[in-house]
Formats: sequence, C-alpha cells, structure tokens
Amino acid sequence: MTKLIEYAEASAEVRAVYDDIRATRQTDYINNFWKALANHPPTLQRTWQTIKEVMTSPGELDPLVRELIYIAVSVTNNCDYCISSHTAAARGKGMNDAMFGEVMAIIGTANMTNRLANGYKIPVDEQFKS
Repeated sequence: MTKLIEYAEASAEVRAVYDDIRATRQTDYINNFWKALANHPPTLQRTWQTIKEVMTSPGELDPLVRELIYIAVSVTNNCDYCISSHTAAARGKGMNDAMFGEVMAIIGTANMTNRLANGYKIPVDEQFKS
C-alpha cells in the first residue's frame, strides 16, 4: 500500500498544495488521494491544478453536473475510491437518492448500448456527424 503523507511530515512543496486544497474546498480535510500523490510532489501539483481548473472554475456546467459526470466515468472505470469520493461530493452539492438512481441507470444503459454499438461495429449516421 502507498504511504499516505500527512501534513505534519510533508515537504514545503506538498504543504503548499495541501493549503491550496484546503482554501479552495474550504475545509481542513485532506483526503487520502492527495496524501498518496504527495509521494511524488510534481504529480500532486499537476493533478491538483487540473482538478482545480476543471472542477471548480466557472463554466457552463454547474458543480453538481460536474460531479455526476465524474461519478459516471468513475463507475465505468471501476474506481471505487473515485465513486465514493465524488458521490459524497455530489451529495454535498444536492444529489439525493433518486438522482443517484437515475445516474446509475443512465450509466448502465450507456455502457450496454456502447458495447452493443462497438460489438456490431455500427456505422455512424450521417446526421450525427459534426
């Protein structure tokens, strides 16, 4: 198992990222994902900057929709950690049990139809091409 780097034992470079995570998320909690990545500070820094930009910058998609998309990709990629953390984040942004059920139904349906389309090698309809 990967060592988890706690704040007290972190380098100044890692502490700076942890501090930015805390400020951005308005929390004192640093989750295990970041503590594991802290074993390689450049990866920690790069990953946090990407997540921060994609998940917290203003845009056309509201924060809950972003979390729902993240859940969908995490389920498809079978990432238990990401499913758990982004489900918790989505609940914090207003997702309820009914919404979670709908998201899971969409994920299951999309995965099924994607596999069927790939298996049958179905050509894309002309009107669907951009």
